[in-house]
Amino acid sequence: MTIRARSWHRANTHLHGEFPPDRLASVRESSVSVCLPARNEARTIGPILKALMPLRDRGVLDQVVVVDRSSDGTADIARGLGAEVHDQDELMPELGPVLGKGDAMWRALPVLSGQVVCFLDADSEQFGAHFACGVLGPLLCRPEISFVKGFYRRPFRMGDTTVPDGGGRVTELTARPLLNLFYPDLAGIRQPLAGEIAARRDLLERLPFAAGYGVDIGLLIDAYTAAGLEAIAQVDLETRQNAHQPLRDLGPMAYAVLQAVAVRLEREGRLRGPLPATFTAPDEDVAIAEPVERPPLRSLRAAA
Repeated sequence: MTIRARSWHRANTHLHGEFPPDRLASVRESSVSVCLPARNEARTIGPILKALMPLRDRGVLDQVVVVDRSSDGTADIARGLGAEVHDQDELMPELGPVLGKGDAMWRALPVLSGQVVCFLDADSEQFGAHFACGVLGPLLCRPEISFVKGFYRRPFRMGDTTVPDGGGRVTELTARPLLNLFYPDLAGIRQPLAGEIAARRDLLERLPFAAGYGVDIGLLIDAYTAAGLEAIAQVDLETRQNAHQPLRDLGPMAYAVLQAVAVRLEREGRLRGPLPATFTAPDEDVAIAEPVERPPLRSLRAAA
C-alpha cells in the first residue's frame, strides 16, 4: 500500500465491537434506514430480520426495508416480521424491469427516509445485529465520515466441507488488484465488493449506481472521488458465510467489476472507449446489465 493508504488504514479501520447498540442509540443524531435488496432469499431473510428488528425498538435505527423480487415467499416472511416491503418492479416502473442489484438499490432510495442509509445483503447466513451496528457506527460516532464498508473473513464451503478462508474469489483476483493499480489510495479496503455499506444520504444522492454486480466497487470509487479518502471508513464484521457461485459464473461477475472500474477510468480520461457490453465465453455470449448506470438521484430532481 502507499503511505497514504497505510495511514488511512490505521486511522479509519474499526472493529464492530466498538459500536454496541446502546452506544449508537445514545449518540445518534440522524435518522437511519436499513435496506435489504432481496431475490428469492426465503431461507435467510427471516433470521436476518429477527436480528435487525430489535435494533429499531432499541433506538438504533428507524426503518427496515426489504426491496423484493422473489417467487419463494421472501416478501411474506419479511412482512410477517415487521419489515416494510416494496416490490422492486413497482419502484420507478416507468424505467422498465429492474436490471440488477445496483438498480434495485438506486430505486429504493426514494422510499428510504433516513439521513443515513445502510444496505445489507439478504443472503447472509449466521447473521448478527453487529452487521448493521458495525457499518453504521463510524457514521453515527464520527461526523467526518460519510461512507463505510464492512469487511470479513469468508469461509469457503464445498458440500459438507468448509475451510476457514477461500471465499471472495472475485475480490482477491479482480477487485483488489484493480484498485491497487488504478486507485492506490483505496488499496487498504479489505472488501471492495462487500454488500454491507452505509452512507450519508446526501452523498448517495450525488453518486451514480451501476445497475448490476459492479455497484459496490463503483460506489466505493465514486465516494472516494466525491468525498475524499478521509471520509471513508471500514469495519471488521468478523465472518460472513453465504452460498458460493460456481466457478463458471465468476467470469461474468469479474467482468462486471472490471467494467465498473473501466467506466470510471473512461470518465476520468484515463481510458478510451467505447467499452464492449457483453462478456464472451468460448461457447456462448453472456449478456450482463453493465455498463448501464443510473444517474445521481439529485440530478433527476434538479432536472424535474
